Amino acid sequence: MPDSPLVLALLALWLALGSSAVSLLAGREPRLLRLVAVPLLGLAGVTALGAGLWTLIAGTSASAILPLGLPWLPWHVRLDPLAGVFLVLIGLVTGAVGLYGRDYVRDFEGGRESLIALGGFSGLFMAGMLLVVLADDAFVFMVAWEVMSLSSYFLVAFQHEQAANRRAAFLYLLMAHVGGLAILLGFGVLAAFGGGFDFEAMRAAELTPLWAGVAFALAFLGFGMKAGLAPLHAWLPEAHPVAPSHISALMSGVMLKVAVYGFIRVVLDLNGAVQWSWGVALIVIGGLSALIGVLFALVQTDLKRLLAYSSVENLGIIFIALGLSLLFQSTGHPNLAALALVAALYHALNHALFKSLLFLGAGAILHSTHERDLDQMGGLLRRMPWTGSFFLIGCLSISALPPFNGFVSEWLIFQSALQAWTLESGVLRSLVPIASAVLALTGALVAATFVKVYGIAFLGQARSRHVRRARPSPKGMWAGQGLLAGLCVLFGVLPTQILGLLDPVAEQLLGTGVPQAGASGWLWLTPISSETASYSAPLTILLLALIAGAAIWWFKRGASWRVRRCDPWDCGFAAPTPRMQYSAASFAQPIRRVFALLFLVDEGPDRSADGVTRYRLKIADRAWGWLYLPVARAVDASARRVVRLQSGSVRVYLGWTLATLLVLLWIIA
Repeated sequence: MPDSPLVLALLALWLALGSSAVSLLAGREPRLLRLVAVPLLGLAGVTALGAGLWTLIAGTSASAILPLGLPWLPWHVRLDPLAGVFLVLIGLVTGAVGLYGRDYVRDFEGGRESLIALGGFSGLFMAGMLLVVLADDAFVFMVAWEVMSLSSYFLVAFQHEQAANRRAAFLYLLMAHVGGLAILLGFGVLAAFGGGFDFEAMRAAELTPLWAGVAFALAFLGFGMKAGLAPLHAWLPEAHPVAPSHISALMSGVMLKVAVYGFIRVVLDLNGAVQWSWGVALIVIGGLSALIGVLFALVQTDLKRLLAYSSVENLGIIFIALGLSLLFQSTGHPNLAALALVAALYHALNHALFKSLLFLGAGAILHSTHERDLDQMGGLLRRMPWTGSFFLIGCLSISALPPFNGFVSEWLIFQSALQAWTLESGVLRSLVPIASAVLALTGALVAATFVKVYGIAFLGQARSRHVRRARPSPKGMWAGQGLLAGLCVLFGVLPTQILGLLDPVAEQLLGTGVPQAGASGWLWLTPISSETASYSAPLTILLLALIAGAAIWWFKRGASWRVRRCDPWDCGFAAPTPRMQYSAASFAQPIRRVFALLFLVDEGPDRSADGVTRYRLKIADRAWGWLYLPVARAVDASARRVVRLQSGSVRVYLGWTLATLLVLLWIIA
């Protein structure tokens, strides 16, 4: 196996562990974190990227057995096209984080936070994600999954002096372990029918429709909880904003996609025959997540919290596409199933790029202004022009505007949904257009959300003194953002080449790809056929350039070169101040009124002790009251009853022990 890309992937794993090991010395020599540990993390990302691209270009698989694990169950690892896509995803984002983090972590060198924890758990976090993707048996998968979850818990709790951060970290850990238990039970069902814990045995298993449905439901619960699908999403906007910004980029841009990978691996690769009801469940839950996520993002004023809710929306879009793939596959339309699957993978890659870019931009703003509240920002484009330019590309990409990458993947999802007329069931033919309408509404609300974000944060006047004194971020942070911004443009301009890399995954899982997508050459993308629909990103760029050139020519032709700068006639009113600008809350107020039933709103005048009256606005998620609080109350009540067992009497304890032994002997007998 000397020439195998699997060796390169394992090297990336060792580099990530090396980054973690070097961080152990950062307590004595803080500079080691940014000079060695963070660059090693970036190098691990580049190595993983190389392994993934090698696998996708070759279209082959490689496997190995490592001398680790249990005596009767050594570790099985495998690198195939599906794993290759997610290695590329991990590598792209981690490489950019390696450039960005070198300057970002400098601020922590003189603080009270543990640099050993930051660097050590960052390396373990990446190593866990890489090992999840490479795992070829349930034992390795669950070990890697726990490493990923536990290390990210410590990163969420990094600044643990704040009570809100500890609360968010505990909630994240609780949800991660509940989801992990569901995944473990799902693997148990597959292993029971396959006779082994390695994935090859599970692939060969023949499950009854009932048990296949049980395995699907457990996988959907476990991986959907990790992906932040509604209504199990409430942990995500609590945990992602409180982590360091480059870790937030890895969690939202990469970790959520590792959950998508796990779901695809279990459902399309291990679980056998697909049922149409699975696709319906994914479409319904995905549509609900997309709509709820974008609505809650729109009403947020905390920038990182807004981006976290936006991840709920984008994961919902990915699961809508996966639902379409399962629906078409189960009804005998493999070509359409392949198109929907490739669209889901494309959007997973795109979301990793533009969401990581936006989190890194939010981190740059936080680094320069120490501010996350949009209502305290304004005018940052003048003070942080590079960050403002890259952040604009991220906003255009996430809003799915051509010629950026977000448009291509969402357009492909729409194209697959428009083929619902091929389905025989009238109910299914009605369901898919409804999901398409929800997706269209989501797209419009996303555009409104990021018009608000960019307009409030980067345009207008500064609303606070520390924002007014903001300085450009260091060049390393520009480099990380610039790399992701360039990739957003590249993935939007060259979609046929990207689809060519994703095609082996569809062939591996579904037996067919989408070769017709590039049948008209690299200039045109034709997912169904050239007669049905086509898109050319290069021609779109040319058209936009011609329109911009014509507008500039017209302006120069009719305008004087001598421009006198002065205040315009203001009708006798007072000069505008920052307080007269739209705030983030006021921008979203009309839509908040329309969808008022989704929100728990506490608003009104609030008079403080010094006699100053301020307006109070707090918006909470109804999912807390519907789902989380009843469970919390039930757990508290059960705990109080269990406490009664602690009577302090040795005789009572011995009695309970004897009763337990008798019950166990009766069960065994």
